[in-house]
Amino acid sequence: MEAKKTFFNLPEEKQKRVLETALEEFSENGYEGASINLIVSKLGIAKGSIYQYFTDKKSLFLYIFDYAVELIRKTLKQVKHETREEPTFERIRRSLLAGVDFIERHPFIYRGYLKMMFEREVPFRQELLQKIRLFSSEYLTSLLIEGREKGEVRKDVNLETMVFLLDAVMDRFLQAYAVPYLDSSLHIHGAKRLEIERRVDELVEAIRRGIGN
Repeated sequence: MEAKKTFFNLPEEKQKRVLETALEEFSENGYEGASINLIVSKLGIAKGSIYQYFTDKKSLFLYIFDYAVELIRKTLKQVKHETREEPTFERIRRSLLAGVDFIERHPFIYRGYLKMMFEREVPFRQELLQKIRLFSSEYLTSLLIEGREKGEVRKDVNLETMVFLLDAVMDRFLQAYAVPYLDSSLHIHGAKRLEIERRVDELVEAIRRGIGN
């Protein structure tokens, strides 16, 4: 979803402030509960100004979604590049820790993702969630294919099954890290870095024993 030309005419710092303020509002109150009035109040601009940048609330939300996905894409692309010479399961470990670091840097993006998971009124909800899962699946598939080529991942295990397992485990781990009531057994919410890394190591080792050569 594109913003209007007037939005791109803004200085980059002001563009970012508009997006971050709107992102905070959507992540706190969900799509239905989010208030354009509160967004413009926090920005200190007239309500009409926001409609010079975006057609309506839906177009603002969809643009923010694309903005968030692009940040995630850049993060994982960097991890993939930096670990290209590393063993496969170290790359998976680094990817999961990158997710933890991303939540720390962009808490409203992750909170917005969780809101979308449970709020039915989000426009194009099914398509947006499918887009996230497809992106995650493509990333993990590429890691596992390269791992097979290096002889580090078993060839007798179905690739789609492995990707589904990894995606589910990593997504669930990040949920537990981010939200106290979703952390039923690992006790990683609010834990120190060493404890989080220990839990990540345990998960990756269990996965390695299951699908590693």
